Order: sequence, then structure tokens, then C-alpha cells
Amino acid sequence: MAKYLLLKHYRGAPAAVNDVPMDQWTPAEIEAHIGYMNDFAARLQESGEYVDSQALAPEGAWVQYGGQGKPPVTDGPFAETKDLIAGWMIIDVDSYDRAVELAGELSAAPGAGGAPIHEWLEVRPFLTHTPTVTE
Repeated sequence: MAKYLLLKHYRGAPAAVNDVPMDQWTPAEIEAHIGYMNDFAARLQESGEYVDSQALAPEGAWVQYGGQGKPPVTDGPFAETKDLIAGWMIIDVDSYDRAVELAGELSAAPGAGGAPIHEWLEVRPFLTHTPTVTE
């Protein structure tokens, strides 16, 4: 088994097949979208492939080490940006192919009008050992 992060990106600007930005969805469309994701997670819990997931609030801050004293903080990212990390799911599956298969299913979550949004999901394996440098 190997753990993978499925990183869900919210596209403020149209980028997916169903390209209505989420801030223009009706409450029922948002409820259907969240319901799909919850059902997906419940199915993975039953199969033993689910580890954890969380939606993220659209507000946040950028922080960088400033050398001395308090680090500088900049507001952002903002929901109005072109790309915002909206949430994540950790899965524990038998193979990379299974991780890609599940990401494809999650990408079919409904959006405006109930049509699949076909969003891009980033699939990232967890680092299991320290990388080595070879010359």
C-alpha cells in the first residue's frame, strides 16, 4: 500500500469542462458537489483506501521567514485568483494506477447544472524515503 495526496484545486477562472466558477453555483449545486465528495470518501472508507480529507477555507495568508523578528505576512491567496487549493484527500492504495483511477472519479464531481466539472486533481505520492543524490 502507498499513500497519495489528491490535491483539489478550485479554479476561480473557467478552466474545466463545466466552467462555471463555484462562486456562481446555486446552494443546491454546492450541496450536490459536497454530497458527491462525502459519498466518495465513505466508499473509500469501506474499502480501506481512505485516510483523511479536509476542505480549506478560501482565505489565508502567505508567510516567509524574514531573517529576524516577526516574519512578513501577506494576505492571500484569494478565491478570486485563477487557482486556489480548495482541499485535499489522502488515500492509501495498492498502486499509482489506482490513485489515478480514484482521482478521475473524484474529478467527476457535479458542478453547475449537475454536470461533472472534470476538474484537474494533483496526484502526489508521499515521500517514503530520503532522496539520494547520485553523481
